[in-house]
Amino acid sequence: MNNKEIELQITALIDKIRPFLISDGGNIEFIKYENNIVYVSLSGACKDCAMIDITLKDGIEELIINEIPEVKEVINLD
Repeated sequence: MNNKEIELQITALIDKIRPFLISDGGNIEFIKYENNIVYVSLSGACKDCAMIDITLKDGIEELIINEIPEVKEVINLD
């Protein structure tokens, strides 16, 4: 799978996650996919939430890696 196909899969997964974050006052934006790492930006309530690392690593990252094995990590850029 090429990078463009992977990016399309990533954005589709993020679009599925977004409504849950929005319902809690947050949001997520895909920034880029580079060197098997997904870069996102968590905003709104997510940005200052004490649970941000758990949401990112145990929720978002786990979901994306399970669906797209090429992805090795998800990093939040703030």
